[in-house]
Amino acid sequence: MAEDYLTDDEQLEHVKRVVAENWVWVVGGIVLGAALIFGYRYYDSYRNDRALRAAAQFDDMTSALEHNDKAESRQIADGLIKDFPTSPYADQAQLVLARLYVDEGKLSDAAGPLMQVMNNSKDNELRHIARLRLARVLTDQGKPDDAIKTLAEDTPGAFASRAHEVRGDAFYAKKDFKSAVVEYREALLGGDAGGVDSALLQLKIADLGTPPAPAPATAMLPGAAAPPAVAPPSAAPPNKAKP
Repeated sequence: MAEDYLTDDEQLEHVKRVVAENWVWVVGGIVLGAALIFGYRYYDSYRNDRALRAAAQFDDMTSALEHNDKAESRQIADGLIKDFPTSPYADQAQLVLARLYVDEGKLSDAAGPLMQVMNNSKDNELRHIARLRLARVLTDQGKPDDAIKTLAEDTPGAFASRAHEVRGDAFYAKKDFKSAVVEYREALLGGDAGGVDSALLQLKIADLGTPPAPAPATAMLPGAAAPPAVAPPSAAPPNKAKP
């Protein structure tokens, strides 16, 4: 470049001339850069502040639930949904509202919040939880066919056993006892020890006059005695699990 052959004074004069000719762009770039840095820091601070406020409200809602203060729980849940609609806390608030409606016997009102989470949550686990709870609510409403349709999609992983159990309850409600037993057995064989109550499932199968299914091999310890046989009680609907 030609500038490489200029003296120091000539290079300084050249820089001064370039700056004089382009000072507007230089100053504009500096101002724009400063604005971007300030804007990012402001947005980051704003976002962190919102997250902290949402977390604080969630803690208050949890505390209200623990103290059985339903009115306070509902008020805080409504606030979370209104003020932080895109946060994970809003999904949790929807599930709390559904639980409160179920406790009050307002099953039709419980369906709305559950559908909101099932269809719109960004959390896959919460979507599966909402789907299972909605299916239970529909079964309790006397809509077992709708419950079965709600669980028509394959439920993966840890939720599969619970999905089979809920479908079994729906088939039981529509008096399709053969299908109910099939679903209960699938729930037992799923091996999700933390997701289902194996003893309760055995009772449900026995209620239908069917010998209890053997426990999954993974559930038996070496040398452990086999579970005692359960005498079939009189026909009665399976225990309902709350959402």
